[in-house]
Amino acid sequence: MDMDMAENVLVLKDYKTVPDIVHEYSPTLKFGHIPLVIDNGSYQCRVGWSIYDEPNLIFKNLIARPRKDRCKKDAEPPVTPPIQIGNDIVNIEAVRFQLKTQFDKNVVTHFEAQEQVFDYIFSHLGIDSDGSVPHPVALTEAFVTPNYCRQLMSELLFEGYGVPGVSYGVDSLFSMYKNDIGDTALIVNCGYHTIHIIPVIRGQVIEEHARRINLGGSEMIYYLHKLLQLKYPVHVNAITMSRVEEILQEHCTIALDYQEEIRKWANPDYYEANVMRVQLPYVQAASSSGLTAEQQKERKKEMARRLLEINARKREERLAEDEEQLNQLLAIKDMIEDGDTDEFNEAIKSFDIKTYEDLQRQITNVNLRIEKNKQRIAAAATAEETLETRPTGRMNPPTDPEAFQAWLTDTRTKYRDLVARREARRARRAAMVKRRTAAAAERMRVISRLAAAGDDFGNQDSDWDAYKSISREADSDSEADGERLMELEEALREYEPPPANSSQHHQLHLAIEPFRAPELMFQPSMMGNLEAGLAETMEYVFKHFSPEDQLLLANNVFLTGGCSQFPGLKERLERELLEMRPFQSTHKVVMASNPSLDAWYGARDFAGSNEFENWCISKEEYYEMGGEYLKEHYASNKYYKSPAPIVDNTLAPSVDANVVKEEIVVDC
Repeated sequence: MDMDMAENVLVLKDYKTVPDIVHEYSPTLKFGHIPLVIDNGSYQCRVGWSIYDEPNLIFKNLIARPRKDRCKKDAEPPVTPPIQIGNDIVNIEAVRFQLKTQFDKNVVTHFEAQEQVFDYIFSHLGIDSDGSVPHPVALTEAFVTPNYCRQLMSELLFEGYGVPGVSYGVDSLFSMYKNDIGDTALIVNCGYHTIHIIPVIRGQVIEEHARRINLGGSEMIYYLHKLLQLKYPVHVNAITMSRVEEILQEHCTIALDYQEEIRKWANPDYYEANVMRVQLPYVQAASSSGLTAEQQKERKKEMARRLLEINARKREERLAEDEEQLNQLLAIKDMIEDGDTDEFNEAIKSFDIKTYEDLQRQITNVNLRIEKNKQRIAAAATAEETLETRPTGRMNPPTDPEAFQAWLTDTRTKYRDLVARREARRARRAAMVKRRTAAAAERMRVISRLAAAGDDFGNQDSDWDAYKSISREADSDSEADGERLMELEEALREYEPPPANSSQHHQLHLAIEPFRAPELMFQPSMMGNLEAGLAETMEYVFKHFSPEDQLLLANNVFLTGGCSQFPGLKERLERELLEMRPFQSTHKVVMASNPSLDAWYGARDFAGSNEFENWCISKEEYYEMGGEYLKEHYASNKYYKSPAPIVDNTLAPSVDANVVKEEIVVDC
């Protein structure tokens, strides 16, 4: 059984990013006017040239600004560490609280951060042209991006980097046309922050009936992180966001029937057979030595003997010093008795003695110290003899294996009984101290009954039982119990088999959690989100179309985006469509061939087409039409010119007709 469990344990990989290299800026790229394709996603940014099959850069759209180093001397200014972007953040957990992004949900709003990301992109592509980026850019943006955000993005690209042209497109539409599924589909784009449901009929995007759910991969990671931390509070620090993200991406599944899945996991046998064990990193506590218990005891005894010898040597040295000092003091005393006053006065200077009385007092003190030292030496010698001759008091278990197991079980039972009795006594003692408890009330009733007994109390033996029931000292821990408990603890510590592999104490048991986190797509209310789930929103979108168009959309439900890669999502949507669509009507769910990269592939094909320059906004058009201007194409948002600002004349200060205006002429 243990071998099977060990084989089924999943080990977290703890992926570390590899910093991006600076790619070669070849003459073909430099002088060929090659378009640059940027899929600017809220989770990952994918960048490459339109003439290449794969993107050159794929990195998380994150920026880390480490704190200033304030450990230097006060005279030196604090050093500002370099900003880390994308794959340069090797250990993301170390800078988790310094992370920032240019996105608010799936829309770019922080353009100072976006500028830093563009610097990272252009520098790692090796673009070394002076003061500008001489390449047209195909850039993805969110569905129905606000004009204001597009205006700031165009301003950054044209005025900050001097690009010759830019074309904007929607990532999910690029992915749809890359998969060549036709011109009519219901796009379900499952992103990192949002889920978009976009109906496309005969090549026309119906924006007014599209819907957005404000939930995505980031919310699932946060939800699963909280679930695991609440389930395993002792491993809070080990359950990091990066590890939870790995669990979500590699081990989570969408249930075909969530309620039925919950009922399955309520069965203990099903739980044991299907639970997913995930091993957290841990450090095995190394044994202090390879000695047996008997060798360790001998070693301790030897160390105690050495300590006794060191203390005895120090006492003997102190005794010899005191005896030497006593002899000197007695010699000084003989001087005063012999009448050698001058020698006496000279000798007492070194002993800080001023009078004959001080000399007598010091002689008495030294004599007392000598006597005490002799007593201590004698007591230490007696203790050492007692230590050597005293029996160890060890419990000797039987040698027969069966008898040893029975002895070990009996020892464990005795130990548990003693601990339980001690805890019960302490609980009873604590209850008696408190007022308004059952124990205290019973004690007061016994005391009142004793008070009514009169002077005859104590003549019978049963009277003392009542006294014991109210005595708090009766519940105190006896010395015999304490010694017995220590003896049992020592025996169990020595003879009990070592505990199981401590790695099992650092494991996460994932049962319903891998199904619960992605279920948020269909039930956002599980984390307090009041929006409708994916199936309800799709049904709501269907109701805005005629039965003929509904059938066209239902027969081409297109799944794309990073979060569409959960196993079971396609089957779940097919089941939901079966429930919501009319009886015997047909439906079909199509998965993108590469949900994460198809948007970039579609934008690459778009940028490599002959008509790409016609769909680009030039710098002249930017200055003429404004930064919000957008050239529409098959994969773009629709352009709606922002209305002119309303001038409210009521807010202008009124001019009094009686005020005389004077013209002031300044002679220069």
